[in-house]
Amino acid sequence: MNTVNNTAANEAVSDCACHTHDEIASRNSTLDVLLNRRSIRAYTDEPVSEQDIAAIEAAAQRAATSQFYNAWSAIRITDTNLKKKLAEVARQPYVATAPLLYVFIADQHRNYRIAEAKGVAENDITYGTSFMLGQAQNDAVLALHAMETAAESLGLGGVILGSLLNNIDELIDLLHLPQHTFPVLGLALGHPAQQPQLKPRMPRNLQFFDNAYPADSENPDILAQFTDFDATVHQYYDLRDSSKPVAGFTDQIAQGATSDAPIKKDLHGHEVKQGFTD
Repeated sequence: MNTVNNTAANEAVSDCACHTHDEIASRNSTLDVLLNRRSIRAYTDEPVSEQDIAAIEAAAQRAATSQFYNAWSAIRITDTNLKKKLAEVARQPYVATAPLLYVFIADQHRNYRIAEAKGVAENDITYGTSFMLGQAQNDAVLALHAMETAAESLGLGGVILGSLLNNIDELIDLLHLPQHTFPVLGLALGHPAQQPQLKPRMPRNLQFFDNAYPADSENPDILAQFTDFDATVHQYYDLRDSSKPVAGFTDQIAQGATSDAPIKKDLHGHEVKQGFTD
């Protein structure tokens, strides 16, 4: 189990002395795994055992699934050349070195086939709507998170790969994804060959609200709320590599506001090509 003492990060997730990061994590092993998760991008040569693979895949299958549709699947990537191609799509070389690599997909194709086999007319099937795609994506994310947590509880480490969506058309082609499926996220896993610092999280009161989302008038100075967290984030990156200074949280958010990446990725066109409509 990976545990690193990172005072700055621990303080960032604390709201009072009686609820520090370490005190919460020490309550039981599940909390320890969840509160000490970090992204692992370097792995040893030790293979993941078949026993561990069976365990983490079983954990993924026990995740909640909307209306019991089980509208997700995961493609286990074992082909070395395919791993290299996916690393190129992600523009992340370490993807090719992961002992275990999965791509989770929203999968209404299987349910389409079942309905048709049961005699349901194709024009009556509603699994191809954008709403059902959304439900399937939620299912896939829940399953992936369960798998990642199970893997970490076994001493493995991993990283979630949104970068595989850099080229959705190529990803769909490489994985031979049929109609009514859609890639959601990747997951790389293995025995950790690094022990990065715990990345800070914002104070809990800035993400958890009672009964309703707070009106802007209640918090007119949004930046003032993040002063301490900005300093914590800046310190975190400075400790990682002082030669590459990184701005605080609010500066990162402002810089990302004009990124053209969300415009270029425009998922809707890809969704339509995969058979999902409004």
